[in-house]
Amino acid sequence: MSHDRNLKWLNDRRVIYRRDPITDIPTIETDQYKYYEDGTHEAYCLFNSKAKITTYKSLKWHLLVLYYLNEKLLDLEFASICHFLADKNNGFVTFFIKSKVLHEMIKDVINQGGDPPKNKLRKVIFKPYSGLDLSGKLKIVGKLIGRSRIDNGMIYDAMLYIRYDLKQKVTISKIAKILGCSTRTIYRNMDSYLKIEKHTLNEEI
Repeated sequence: MSHDRNLKWLNDRRVIYRRDPITDIPTIETDQYKYYEDGTHEAYCLFNSKAKITTYKSLKWHLLVLYYLNEKLLDLEFASICHFLADKNNGFVTFFIKSKVLHEMIKDVINQGGDPPKNKLRKVIFKPYSGLDLSGKLKIVGKLIGRSRIDNGMIYDAMLYIRYDLKQKVTISKIAKILGCSTRTIYRNMDSYLKIEKHTLNEEI
């Protein structure tokens, strides 16, 4: 049986699970988006799609992010949040985890001291209630990260945008549409790392 994600529980306790970059300055900022020419690792946005946590590794990363973003929480309060997220009935995870394993995971997260967790590089971050539909977002991303000469970095940016902003499966045709080029150009410029990353991103869905 599938359960809807209970975000209300987190919201009622004012748990922070989304945050824009705090030290990186956008190259361009409008009412609709922020663009970081060199990218930023500081954009955290948990539970922004219907995808659930499917592995222990992913669960631990989510807990690391929550511990980092909610630095004023007492360890006991943080542990309570962890137990709530790890309970399959609350709609965040797809698996059951033993209490002992979860306890060790929580202890490990706390012992790491709240350093910024490893995060994917983002270049375009759309603001909530931007008023943009899919077509509008595609045009902006194509304008901002599209170039006459396509390279690995641009393809990777497009893949992240498709997966995390559009919340869709990453395909060659979608990448080509965003970057304004042919699918042949994408195939020609995709190295083995990007092929693996494309597969990994789609596995998260």
